[in-house]
Amino acid sequence: MRLYLASTSPARLATLRAAGIEPILVSSGVDEEAAVELAGPLSAPEMVLLLARLKAEAVVGRLVDGEPIDGFILGGDSAFEIDGAVYGKPHLPEVARERWLAQRGREGYLHSGHWLIDHRASSLASVAEPIEGRGGVSTAAVRFADSITDAEIDAYIATGEPLEVAGAFTIDSLGGAFISEVRGDPHAVVGLSLALVRELLIEFDVSWPDLWTGKL
Repeated sequence: MRLYLASTSPARLATLRAAGIEPILVSSGVDEEAAVELAGPLSAPEMVLLLARLKAEAVVGRLVDGEPIDGFILGGDSAFEIDGAVYGKPHLPEVARERWLAQRGREGYLHSGHWLIDHRASSLASVAEPIEGRGGVSTAAVRFADSITDAEIDAYIATGEPLEVAGAFTIDSLGGAFISEVRGDPHAVVGLSLALVRELLIEFDVSWPDLWTGKL
């Protein structure tokens, strides 16, 4: 049973590999900012679920290494929410620094959206039939240490790591030392909830071990 990951996130890839799954990576090419603007006002969970769905759907029907997709397509997206404001990737060092100064010693919520599409050849009886998909959002509360110094923030931003991740932080890499507490699904903070993906697979009558690499 193959899993196609419609994401370029190294953290999602590493999480799946650690769980015994070697996904096939396919970049979705979705313009996230344009998609959100077109959708209009959305809550953070609504936004990440929308983007996860759009990423998965963008991969439908593609050829991968010259072969049609035969398996499940997983799209994912994450956003960080604090005080009602929703933050994606900061991109710029000055934006990342502003966010860290605001969230130091405080708590926010990391929302990770997931969308799973059944794209097995055996399930596609006709191209005229709609592609079946299931989705969900996993949320975890994240508290940052109040002892983080300005120098530590500057050093972290200088690494470039926080510029391209939701909320300007990671828990599985350099940013992990600055997080004092996580409540909820810890994998949601990484951007891919293994527990939620397993539940989505169950809706397609597929067992989680069927995706383990040794089963291919």
